Amino acid sequence: MSVFTAVDDAALARWLETYAVGHLLDCHGIATGVQNSNFFVTTTLGRYVLTLFEDIPRVELPYYLYLMAHLARHGLPVPAPIANRDGEYLSTLAGKPAVLVSRLSGASLTTPTPAHCARVGAMLAGLHLAGESYGRRQPHPRGAHWRETSAARVRPYLPAEDAALLDAELAYQARVDLARLPAGAIHADLFRDNVLWADDLIGGVIDFYFAGHDALLFDVAVTVNDWCGAPTGELDPERTTALLDAYAAERAFSPAETEAWPAMLRAAALRFWLSRALDFHLPRRGELVLVKNPHEFRDILRQRIHHPAPPIRRR
Repeated sequence: MSVFTAVDDAALARWLETYAVGHLLDCHGIATGVQNSNFFVTTTLGRYVLTLFEDIPRVELPYYLYLMAHLARHGLPVPAPIANRDGEYLSTLAGKPAVLVSRLSGASLTTPTPAHCARVGAMLAGLHLAGESYGRRQPHPRGAHWRETSAARVRPYLPAEDAALLDAELAYQARVDLARLPAGAIHADLFRDNVLWADDLIGGVIDFYFAGHDALLFDVAVTVNDWCGAPTGELDPERTTALLDAYAAERAFSPAETEAWPAMLRAAALRFWLSRALDFHLPRRGELVLVKNPHEFRDILRQRIHHPAPPIRRR
């Protein structure tokens, strides 16, 4: 989340008149995140999050909004899109596609325990299982094709050693047979700052705007790389085992997934190295924009190449 497009209070108040959510009391921008413009909005009837979509094509947005609605109906703690008085989730504000969603309770944490990781693993498995009945399908926007095209954009800005690492990893990933892996709707960005906690319970899972249809194991790898990583980049065995075992208790891993696990951890690290490198070297203008260090995931990728991760234990 960031703020690339400012929203005038008077314009927002008029926009809210097309909803049955009461009158505007307060609105302020959210600085964390990197993709869209986001605001906390408080009205006389509740608290919401407003998102203006900066780059995602309008035609792709229903996939994300209806996925969130689908998961919320299945009892998962995700933001529910709010329909306007015409029954539509998607609208327009400040010249951008816009959506209002429920604001969930809780706060993110920075130092998860194995117990936290187990809850995240079980929740992610529940998300994947609920997604099996989601009827819409849209490719993961940061999948294999995006990695290839983004590498071409960022390569000229990299030192020779990093460019060699990038080329070698792309060649390695091209040999991975993704078609063998179970696929479905994935969150694709389940970092610590996208999970809200109320005491030791998950109060919310947010930011579904990188979601898409891809290997479920890639989603697990993205999550493990962040939730189970030590400051030096290696994976903490206790937290990793807790997350994977809790996930497998809800959705068993296939033999192909067990075999592909090291490759998916590397693919997940590559994805975030590339996106952060793009944001760093080719930044977008905005009012409040967070640019994250690209070297963190470059170093994580090196760790995943040279140090084996705790294996998946099949049940």
